[in-house]
Amino acid sequence: MNYLSIFDHPFHRWSLCEIDNYPVDDFCGLVMAAGKSATFRVMDLLKHPSKRFCRDRSKEKSPGKSSRADVMEPEIWKDFPEDLFEAVITRLPIATFFRFRTVCRRWNSLLTSHTFSQHCAQVPPLTNPWFYTITYEHANSGAMYDPSVKKWYHPTISTLLTKFIVLPVASAGGLVCFIDIYHRNFYVCNPLTQSFKELPSRSVKVRSHVAVGMTVNGNSTSSGYKILWVGCDGEYEIYDSKRKSWSRPGNMPVDIKLPLMLNFRSQAVSIDSTVYFLHSEPEGIICYDMESGVWTQYIIPVPLHLSEHALAECDGRIILVGLLTKNAATCVCIWELQKMTLLWKEVDRMPNEWCLDFYGKPVRMSCLGNKGLLMLTLGSRQTNRLVTYNMASREWVKVPGCSVPHRTKRQWIVAYGTAFYPCLTAMA
Repeated sequence: MNYLSIFDHPFHRWSLCEIDNYPVDDFCGLVMAAGKSATFRVMDLLKHPSKRFCRDRSKEKSPGKSSRADVMEPEIWKDFPEDLFEAVITRLPIATFFRFRTVCRRWNSLLTSHTFSQHCAQVPPLTNPWFYTITYEHANSGAMYDPSVKKWYHPTISTLLTKFIVLPVASAGGLVCFIDIYHRNFYVCNPLTQSFKELPSRSVKVRSHVAVGMTVNGNSTSSGYKILWVGCDGEYEIYDSKRKSWSRPGNMPVDIKLPLMLNFRSQAVSIDSTVYFLHSEPEGIICYDMESGVWTQYIIPVPLHLSEHALAECDGRIILVGLLTKNAATCVCIWELQKMTLLWKEVDRMPNEWCLDFYGKPVRMSCLGNKGLLMLTLGSRQTNRLVTYNMASREWVKVPGCSVPHRTKRQWIVAYGTAFYPCLTAMA
C-alpha cells in the first residue's frame, strides 16, 4: 500500500472508510490505539472485533461475520512512518481532537509542536465558521456548534473562566475573546485546545458597556493579535499580544459626536486590520484601522421599519441583518452596503413560511455569529427558533436545540455568542 495515497482523497481532511458517515467514537478507537505506540501499532484494536475501525455495510453479509476488509492489517499499519503521522492527524475531523488530547502526554504536547503547526498550515481552512455560545442555565460554561455536521459540543473551558460569568464578544484567528459581566476583565481562549490567557488590567477604568473588536497580525495568531475596546465617552484602548500590554494611541477625531451611541447588541466586524462598529446616533458605522490608528465615521441611514439589527461581513463585504416589521408582519432581512452610494441594498429575506410563525407577535432577534455564516436567535412568547444563514449560498437552515450533557431539558441559546474559525494551533 502506498501511504501517500491517503492524501489523494478529494476531501482536504483525511478520509478512511468514508469518515463522515460514522460517529466520532468509531475513530477515537483508532487514534487511542495509536497512542499506545510511537510506531502506530493497532494490535489491540484488532484483538477486539467490537473495535473494528471499518464496518461491514454490505446487506448480503450476515451479522457477526467479518472479512479481512473489515480490519486494519497489522503488517501495513504497525510501521506507519513517523514523518507522515502528524500529516495524517491534521486531516482528521476537528471533533476528534476533543478526545485526542487525553490519549497520552505525547499526543497532548503534539498540538504545540512546530512541525504540527506546519502541517496544519498546509490544510485548507474550513469554509464555514463554528459558533461559541452560552446557555441560560449555564452562563459560565459554553457550547460550540459545528454547522457542517449540525452538532453541538460542550468543551471544558479553563477553571478560571468557570468561576465568573463571561461573555464571548469577539474572535480572530481561532481565538475567542471574553469579557466578564461587569465589563472589566478580558480573557482570550482557544475553545478547541483550551489555550487560555487572562489579559492584564486596563489603564482606563470604564464602568459602562464597551464594544469590542479583534484582529490578527497577518494571517495567523503566530504573528500576534490585537483587541480594541471602545466606551461610550470615546475612551478606547488596544491590547497587543506581542507587547502583552494595553495602550491608548490617541484621541478620537473632534468631528465624531460624543458620547458614542453604539449598538451594543451588534458585534464588531473585522475586515483585515479594520474594525467596524454599528453606530446608532447618528445612524451609520464607525471604524478603526489597527495599523494606521485612524478613526472614520460613515453616516448611513438604516432601512425603514427596521429593529434589532446587527452588522456582519462576507468576503470583505459589510452586511446588515435585522427584523423588518410592518403592520403585524415581521421578517428577517439581509442588506449589503453599496460602496459607491453608501446605501443599504436588500439582498435576501427569510422564507415566507417561517415569517408566518411570528405574524402578529413581538419578536426579539440576536445575531450570534457574523462571519459569512450567520447564527440568529428569534424568540417570542410562543416560539423560539435558532437558525443559520449562509450569505454566500443564501441558504436558511434550522439549528437543532442545544442541551447540557447529562440533562434531558433542552437549552435555548442566550443572546451572547460569536463565530470563530477552528484552529488547533492558535495560542492565546
